[in-house]
Amino acid sequence: ILKALDAMTGDDQVMLKLSIPAQSGLFDPLVDHPRVLRVVALSGGFKRPEACAELAKNRGMIASFSRALLEDLRAGMSDEEFNASLGGAIDEIYTASTIKA
Repeated sequence: ILKALDAMTGDDQVMLKLSIPAQSGLFDPLVDHPRVLRVVALSGGFKRPEACAELAKNRGMIASFSRALLEDLRAGMSDEEFNASLGGAIDEIYTASTIKA
């Protein structure tokens, strides 16, 4: 990926959508690359709490957790339960994207 980024010409920038790395900081060179606008993290099959914990260990990465966002929602929930569950998920994912360990 770094070779391809280095070979880019003009003023173009890219967003990279990658799974959360097993090793914290693995994508730091991508985060810091001038051609990279954002590095967006997929939850990678982790349940939301684990995905958020791993994301928080990786500076410069923000969440793209559509499955993890919705994993606790159920068809039979009341509006209040639905809103509380979704709100809690949003707060957890936002925190992991913005406050790094």
